Amino acid sequence: MPITFDGKPFEGKLVVAIASRALFDLDGSHHIYETEGIAAYQAHQIAREEEILPPGAAFILVKKLLALNQIPAEPVVEVVLLSRNSADTGLRVFNSIQHYGLAITRAVFTGGTTPYSYASALGAHLFLSSNPEDVVNALAAGIAAATIVPVQKQQSFTEQLRIAFDGDAVLFSDEAERVYQQQDLPAFLASETLAAKQPLEGGPFKPFLAALHKLQQAYPANDSPIRTALVTARAAPAHERVIRTLRAWNIRIDEALFLGGLSKGEFLRAFGADIFFDDHPVHCESARQHVATGHVPHGIVNEP
Repeated sequence: MPITFDGKPFEGKLVVAIASRALFDLDGSHHIYETEGIAAYQAHQIAREEEILPPGAAFILVKKLLALNQIPAEPVVEVVLLSRNSADTGLRVFNSIQHYGLAITRAVFTGGTTPYSYASALGAHLFLSSNPEDVVNALAAGIAAATIVPVQKQQSFTEQLRIAFDGDAVLFSDEAERVYQQQDLPAFLASETLAAKQPLEGGPFKPFLAALHKLQQAYPANDSPIRTALVTARAAPAHERVIRTLRAWNIRIDEALFLGGLSKGEFLRAFGADIFFDDHPVHCESARQHVATGHVPHGIVNEP
């Protein structure tokens, strides 16, 4: 039986929209664009359209997402390329997609304009890009979105898809984070203790986690191809509100790490995350030393 997501154009599928610079390593080409202009960039891409692009930061994530389609009778994942390239310069990207055997058949090439609005038209549950402006606009449109940051060392321990999330301002609203940022840690702990039984409001990535949860329900809990983790700087007593929030949402999270301010990078490596989403640039910097990382420019720490 297909899994359904009401009101989405791809019925029964988890939809991920991804920019070409997130899927492939186009840093060299982008440098030409920035230093020599669009004409030089176009000439560079066309001259090298038969040269295969190396994998980018989100390549392993996409490969594992598409591998989920090999398990059930009905495909459950749709990945769509959204690119600022023109169709002409985008031919190299499609040639690379075919070379790696990625089952991506749909693409939008906008010829230099922002593609984020097409993520909404697709009903995307997730939008990944290397362009911070596109990501901010997608978040404002209600789409879970993140800016892929360069990864120092990418590794994958298992065929299982492993996705890790920060809590405040990512899965949850930044209501608690605002108390911490505007006051101090004791005020934050006191506030969260008083509100322990009051569920937090959802953050921008709640719908994406819910969509993953729907996919997980099709498999036994001990034999799922998807594993999720909450990796948060919270610690006791601020843990209780988080646990009760997920319980109220009726959303499964497989692992929860309450690190109490410890650096997250080594723990994400131990979890074997294929990608980690966090709103705080400092945590993203720690994470990207070990795993692919998406910065979520949402909440108080990202306000001017």
